[in-house]
Amino acid sequence: MTKLTLISSAILSVLCTQSALAATITGKVINDKNQPIENASIHVHGKNQTIKSNELGEFSIEIDANSQLHISKDNYVDSRITVTESSNNVTVSLLPTSVETVVVYASALHKSSLEMISPVSVLSGDELRNKSKPTLGETLKGLPGVNASYFGPVSSSPIIRGLDGPRVKITQNGLDASDASRIGPDHATSSDSLAAEQIEVLRGPSTLLYGSGAIGGVVNVVDNRIPTSNLDDLTGAAEYSHDTVSNSNTVAAKLETGNDGFNFHFDGTKRSGDDYETPTFTVTDEDGDIETENSVENTFIDSETLNFGTSYVGEHLTVGFSYGSIETDYGIPGHEHHHEHDHEGETEEEHAEHEDEEEGEEAVFAQLEQDRWQGLVSYALHNNWIETINLRIGYTDYSHSEIEDGEIGTTFTNKTTEARLNVEHKFADWHGMLGYHYSNSDYDAIGDEAFTPASITTSNALYVLEERVFGDVTLELGARIEDYKIESNISSAEHHHEHDEEFEEFEEEHEEEIIAYSESFTNVSASAGAIWQYTPGQSLALSLSHSERAPLSAELLSNGLHIATGTYELGLGYHIEDNEAHFEPEDIKQEKSTNLDLSFRRFSGDFGYTVNFFYNDIKNFYFQENTGLVYDEEEGLESAVGAHDDVVAVYQFKSKDAELYGFEFDAHYQITPNTMVKVFGDSTRAKLKSDEGNLPRIPANKLGSELQYDLGKLQLTLTGTHYFDQNDITAFESRTDGYTLFDAQANYQLGLGAVDAQFYINVDNLTDELGFVHTSFIKDKAPLPGRNIRLGVRGYF
Repeated sequence: MTKLTLISSAILSVLCTQSALAATITGKVINDKNQPIENASIHVHGKNQTIKSNELGEFSIEIDANSQLHISKDNYVDSRITVTESSNNVTVSLLPTSVETVVVYASALHKSSLEMISPVSVLSGDELRNKSKPTLGETLKGLPGVNASYFGPVSSSPIIRGLDGPRVKITQNGLDASDASRIGPDHATSSDSLAAEQIEVLRGPSTLLYGSGAIGGVVNVVDNRIPTSNLDDLTGAAEYSHDTVSNSNTVAAKLETGNDGFNFHFDGTKRSGDDYETPTFTVTDEDGDIETENSVENTFIDSETLNFGTSYVGEHLTVGFSYGSIETDYGIPGHEHHHEHDHEGETEEEHAEHEDEEEGEEAVFAQLEQDRWQGLVSYALHNNWIETINLRIGYTDYSHSEIEDGEIGTTFTNKTTEARLNVEHKFADWHGMLGYHYSNSDYDAIGDEAFTPASITTSNALYVLEERVFGDVTLELGARIEDYKIESNISSAEHHHEHDEEFEEFEEEHEEEIIAYSESFTNVSASAGAIWQYTPGQSLALSLSHSERAPLSAELLSNGLHIATGTYELGLGYHIEDNEAHFEPEDIKQEKSTNLDLSFRRFSGDFGYTVNFFYNDIKNFYFQENTGLVYDEEEGLESAVGAHDDVVAVYQFKSKDAELYGFEFDAHYQITPNTMVKVFGDSTRAKLKSDEGNLPRIPANKLGSELQYDLGKLQLTLTGTHYFDQNDITAFESRTDGYTLFDAQANYQLGLGAVDAQFYINVDNLTDELGFVHTSFIKDKAPLPGRNIRLGVRGYF
């Protein structure tokens, strides 16, 4: 007992080792011309303490141990300096830059966007507000290397370097968004860009921190719903906008306040709109007739979000909680009914009656509801070894119901519990993080389109991320091991003959065989990277990573009609023999990605750029392949030869080796203090190995330019983006013609006393260009919106 007590005391003394006396550090922040910088932020790394420099650039801040100060200011490159209790009168020189530098919360190690080894883009501030759209995909699609799946303007998910769906993790403050957008392209993301403080896009594998679902990248939506800094005053914002292309109106508001360490946050949005208008295009209906359209039916939206949060921020302890709710109704374009009547042999009266019934059918729309709780506990020990211990927990209750003819046809639910524990530490010259990540997803689908059975997916992971500075070079190493388990009950007769009366009678006599399926995978990820600041304001970054991913339930267990995409889907676990699908999940191999990234960056002075090259070798890549079979509601699976017109193609998930490679760039030049020009673009090539063809729905290359002009109270922006032809297609998809979009923005600063107000006009698709998105499952039925004038006003106090 005595020995145990001595050991416990020793461990406690190590964890709590810190100086008994606090020290005051004074200093000055200057620019490259030795002029003082006012209102620079000085932050003690690992603590919730930030102060501002005065008009002379001077500051004074207390520390209680050897510390690192993080000094930042808009239009300057961040600086980090090490200080001790004996440090005094430190001088910090910041290098000017025309690129905005922000802390990337998804980096975990408090890195700024210019310090990241992996390629990253951040939308924040006025740029985010000006480019914000109702969906994440449309908000981010202008970034280099990022595109959108585009299932109409109400459902559009990000695609990063040709990868989407389950390979792109969408998170809110580092925790999974936990919706069903990874299951099907018609399922909208639940993350709201209107209330975001910033949106971060990490390109390339980010599996070390975020798990196997981030094998292609991460989109992290950052908000302040759990305030992590003390709020001393009542502040707020409000915005109203109107879009002419869909006659939509959006209202958003935010309030924050605090007192004596206690902080409160509220935000809410409401958006409603009709079907959106398009340039004139033609579409072939179910009877083979060609029709002319000027809008896309069933693309309305009616959405409300409400979020509040509170926190206590002390010298060392931060505790917070937030709750958010989303209620959204939105139309699902291209969602055709498959309840056709056989008119053969009918009388004229019966034929007319059935036609009237079909014409009277209501459009299919979705009802999305989500309740989301998040909690945060952070303690800054700030001793010689452990800096902070941070715990984030979340619970999400998500429901997506598809309404047909006024009744619920299918309901998808997903209840997710997630926890992430990080311990930030220092060991000798290494600075890093140890972490544990737990996730449990209880997914269910009930109804006509329940093409994926109910499943429970559980993962437990340990990870480590370490960095060390060697002069001008920063080295970063990381590894993660993840136990991934999926459980489901599989019906042996599921979906095959839904309307076969003889089969239903047989089914009543013979009980369905239920197969209890359970499989575990061990996913291992590792990475090594370095960034070399070879001259002030210029750097070279190189990273190599290995990532593993197990299949989602939809990729493994699907067996049913997916009406939204007009296909019958089969998972990896099925084997087709004599036009019958049998569940035989043998030798399911994980996706294994080896990714190489090379980045060149310049961010000082008037001219800057970022150029990224990437190569991604993926073994056992999961993708949907046309089987040559079709699905008939009465006959089940059959050959496409001689089949009826109302059947749908059968696609099955396969795993084959693939490679993706390409580049992306973003360059800017500050021509005058009031004028800046930007050029950006990307190119992605994605194909199967062994000359087996291209991967489906790969984004077209794009090239764009942006001109910004500042006239004091008036800011003008003109952007032009050309999307090239996409001819690299599979045997079962069609080529897509290129198109060019021009967008214009004008912001005018209004003088309203204590309120900082802006009036703005955005004109999207200025020339009313007709454009079809190659990555869309319904590209021929849902082109991009036509000319849209967005009028709005926003204010801050």
